[in-house]
Amino acid sequence: MTVEDVVGPATHMVFRSPMTEERANRIAADLAATGPATVADYACGWGELLLRVLALAPSARGFGVDMSARDLERGRANAAARGLGDRVEFIDAPARDHMRPADVVINSGAWQVFAKTVPQALEVLRPLVNPGGRLFFGVEHWESVPPPERLAAMWPGTTADRYELLPDIVDHVVAAGFRPLRVESSTRAEWEDYESLETRDSEEWLLANPGHPDAAEVRDQLDNKRSIWLRGHRDYFGFAMLTLGVPA
Repeated sequence: MTVEDVVGPATHMVFRSPMTEERANRIAADLAATGPATVADYACGWGELLLRVLALAPSARGFGVDMSARDLERGRANAAARGLGDRVEFIDAPARDHMRPADVVINSGAWQVFAKTVPQALEVLRPLVNPGGRLFFGVEHWESVPPPERLAAMWPGTTADRYELLPDIVDHVVAAGFRPLRVESSTRAEWEDYESLETRDSEEWLLANPGHPDAAEVRDQLDNKRSIWLRGHRDYFGFAMLTLGVPA
C-alpha cells in the first residue's frame, strides 16, 4: 500500500520537479521563444511545463507520454481548462514506444525511461531534437558527495556513486552533442516547497482521519519520507535544470 492509494494524488503540487512557478514560467518563455511547431514531453506526468510552453507558442502542437493514467487525466483536464485541449495529446504508454522528433523536447526528472545511465539517455534524446531545437533536461545530481552517515539516512541502498556531480552531468551533455544554454539547480527553498507540497494532502488527511484503519501506516510512511529528506539528502541531493541547444 502507498500513501497515494489511501489518500489520493498530491493536488497541492504544481510541478513534479522542485521548481518555482517563476522559474518554470521563465523556462517556458525561453523554450517558446524559439518558435517551435512541435513540443514533446517524455514522462510528462500531468505536463505542466508542456502546457505552459504551448500557451506561449500559439502555433505549436504538443504531446506528452506517461504511464500514470491519473496524472494524464489531470493534464487533459488542465489543457481543456486553459483552451489548449485541441493542441495537445496525452498518451498513456512507455516513452520509448512514442519517440517522435520535435522542436522542443522536455524530459524532466525521468531520464530512466530511456536508458540505464544519463549518458545513454542523452544519446537517445539527441536525435529526438530537431535541428536548431531545444531540450529541457531535468536530472538529479549530488551538490557534494554525502558523508557515510548521511548516505545511511537516505533511501535504502544509496551509495556515493549512485549520482554524479553537476560538472560531470554537463560533460555528458556536451559529449552527446548538445550545447548548454542555461545550467541551473533547484534552491533549498524549492526543495522545501517540493517536499512539503508532495505530502501536504496526506498530512491534512491524517489530521482529519486519525482513526482510519490505514492511518498508522500512512503516518509511518510520511515520517520515514520526511526523515530521508531532513536527515539524509537535504543539501546534498540536487536537481539540475538544463536548457540545451543543438545546431540548426
